[in-house]
Amino acid sequence: MRLLIVRHGATDTDNAQKCWGHCDLELSELGLAQAERLRHSLATQPWDAVYTSTLKRAWQTAEILNRGRGVDLTRCAELREIDFGKVEGLTFEEISEHYPDVARLWAGGSLELAFPGGESIPDVDKRVDRFARRLSKQKPEATVLVVAHGGPLRLLLCHLLGIGVQHWWQFRFEHASLSVVESYPEGGMLLKLNDLSHLQAS
Repeated sequence: MRLLIVRHGATDTDNAQKCWGHCDLELSELGLAQAERLRHSLATQPWDAVYTSTLKRAWQTAEILNRGRGVDLTRCAELREIDFGKVEGLTFEEISEHYPDVARLWAGGSLELAFPGGESIPDVDKRVDRFARRLSKQKPEATVLVVAHGGPLRLLLCHLLGIGVQHWWQFRFEHASLSVVESYPEGGMLLKLNDLSHLQAS
C-alpha cells in the first residue's frame, strides 16, 4: 500500500505560533492556495481512497486535492488534532508561564505529556492506532491519501514505520507538506518526508 500523507494548509489565525487543536479553524487564503498548488503537483497521481480529519482545515484541504476524481472522502475522528484543553490558543511562551510542567514535558517529547482539560499523548496514540488498523484493511496495491494534522501524523508515522511512539516528536510536518510511505507485510518504508517543493516551484 502506498500512503500519501498531507498536513492541512495554513489557517487564518491572529498568531500562527498559538496551539490550535480541536478549535475548528478554516483554511486561510494562503492555505487554500497551498492546497491548490499541491493538487496541481499531484494531478497525475491516482488514489483509491481518501481519509481526512473531521476538522475543517483538514477536510477543506482534502476536498481541494480530491476535486474531480470521483473518490469518496471519509472523515475520521481518529485523525483530529490533539485536544489541547486549557492551553488551546496559547503560545508555547504562554504555556511555559502558566503551565511550566506541561511545557517541560512537551519540549522533551515525553509520552507522559497530558494537556490540562484535554488529551494526553497516549490518548491520541490510541485513536491513531485505531486508524492504522483501519488502513491495514486496504488492498496491498491501493494508494491512499491521508489528510490530517501534525500531532496525529507524527504518531501515525511511528506506527507505519514500526518504531516506538517515543520518537513521535522527531518528525516535522509543515502546512501543506507531502510525505510518502509504502507499507509492506515486513514493515513500512519512508520515501518522502515533509516535502514542500510544490510550494516553492515558480
